[in-house]
Amino acid sequence: MLTLPTSAQIREADAFTISKQGISSADLMECASLAFVKVFTDCFPDRTLPLSVYCGTGNNGGDGLAIARLLKEQGYDRISVRIARFSANSTADFEFNRQRLNLTGILIIEMMDAGSLPSDDAEIVIEALLGSGLNKPLDGELEKLVAHLNGLDKTIVSVDVPAGFPSEGEIDLYSTIVKSDLVICFQRPKINFFFPESAAFIERFVVADIGLDEAFIQSLPGGRKLIEGNDIRKILRPRKRFTHKGTYGHALIIAGKPETMGAALLCAGACLHSGAGLTTACIPAAGLTALNSRSPEIMAVFRDGEDGIISLDFEKYQSIAAGPGLGTGATEQKLLCDLIGRAKCPLILDADALNILTENPGWLNLLPPETILTPHMKEFDRLFGEHASWWERIESARQNAADLGIIILLKNQYSFIALPSGDVFINPTGNPAMATGGMGDVLTGIIVALLAQGYKPAKAAIAACYIHGEAGNTLNEKGGMHSIPPGYLIRELPKTINSFIK
Repeated sequence: MLTLPTSAQIREADAFTISKQGISSADLMECASLAFVKVFTDCFPDRTLPLSVYCGTGNNGGDGLAIARLLKEQGYDRISVRIARFSANSTADFEFNRQRLNLTGILIIEMMDAGSLPSDDAEIVIEALLGSGLNKPLDGELEKLVAHLNGLDKTIVSVDVPAGFPSEGEIDLYSTIVKSDLVICFQRPKINFFFPESAAFIERFVVADIGLDEAFIQSLPGGRKLIEGNDIRKILRPRKRFTHKGTYGHALIIAGKPETMGAALLCAGACLHSGAGLTTACIPAAGLTALNSRSPEIMAVFRDGEDGIISLDFEKYQSIAAGPGLGTGATEQKLLCDLIGRAKCPLILDADALNILTENPGWLNLLPPETILTPHMKEFDRLFGEHASWWERIESARQNAADLGIIILLKNQYSFIALPSGDVFINPTGNPAMATGGMGDVLTGIIVALLAQGYKPAKAAIAACYIHGEAGNTLNEKGGMHSIPPGYLIRELPKTINSFIK
């Protein structure tokens, strides 16, 4: 897991690296600029492109000056540099790189205010005005300059973070912030890059390793971590000789009504394809033909009428999922209450099970330890109250997971997994082609399958989320699919899981 530091912690990592390696801050700036240029040249290999580099007078501007010099050395001859000299202040490393740039012959334009900005015929703007650490909205001349840049019909590439964009904390959608086509960020992505509000300002980002001390960064407190493929390889276990279906557990999925059997079929199918030894679907009797037609490997128990509730033997299962297409009537509410009170195995609650919890908020305090909830944004807000921003929502997830002793998997483009420990794990896999109805049912099926196989709830949630997104990525890359039907993804799961097992 990669620790995601705050901007203040990154400055601590800068200072630690400089001290440990015995280098100067200018040397570290050169490393950062070289890393930026490597990514930039991969993304924009055409050396004939006209480029403009807009620099502030702080260290981010110093990066921009060094980047301009290094790009010229790489053969980009059509470069101009524009310095926003809106105050008398500048850093030592900025001035050092300003002197070095003077020797290159690159055109340097100093802008004293934003009232009469020079014309710009560049196709790509490299923006190095502010960098990280901003703690207030832009104003004055800098705000005018950023508004001007946003009005140009240019490709904008920001250095580390777009000017005006906060690295952490709430993102004000009404603030003036550079709208970047690409952000090449240093060492780690910023926490706020993973929130939906960032889409208004960042088309995509690429991380450049600038050589900061990794052991120091990993030791930093904060509890926000980014999941990597190697983490999944460490979690998943290969199947050993002489194991059998009993080795891999029995999962129960309580889902579906006659008119919403699709959700039950998708969830149970994902469980089957994710390696549970046995899968049983608790469904209405009317759904048996559909279940047998689609997946004859999946067993069924029926829950028609209230008499079917108490007769369910929860103790025979190693994991239980409830909610997809379940309904929220009195019978379903009684069933969920019975499940919460009697189940001895790990639980995952999704969809209508979450809606029932919303109607019975006191039941949240009765959930068994490490129960996994998998809400999307609206379900989360119905459970825990309205939230003004994703920063606030994730902090709320963290607090509620800790207070209730449960795991909250908040689904989005980047899903967030809040653990009882207070840690929040961010899943980077997945893509917009997966934005189709039923994908959440598939994710629930993967989780309940891993729980049945004996994986601890936190590891099951983390691995399932990553596998789910990675299967979607494979389909999208392989087939160039505009949208991915959940059934396609289910069939991809065995290969995806196997790719992470040594």
